Amino acid sequence: MEPIRIERWWPYLDITAKEWLRENLRDEGIPPKVQTRIAEAGGPVMDPILNTQDWDFIETQSEFVD
Repeated sequence: MEPIRIERWWPYLDITAKEWLRENLRDEGIPPKVQTRIAEAGGPVMDPILNTQDWDFIETQSEFVD
């Protein structure tokens, strides 16, 4: 099964979850509240929630785009 690409669900992710992910870049301990927001946006629900490519995508996103 192919993983759900972050480009598909990132636009629907709650802004507070985006901020947490940006501020805690590559953190392995994603809080349950942020995991829930990712799932609500259509993102993955199984560990690992985010892979290296996802973190690279988050790192390159500008706060002004959202």
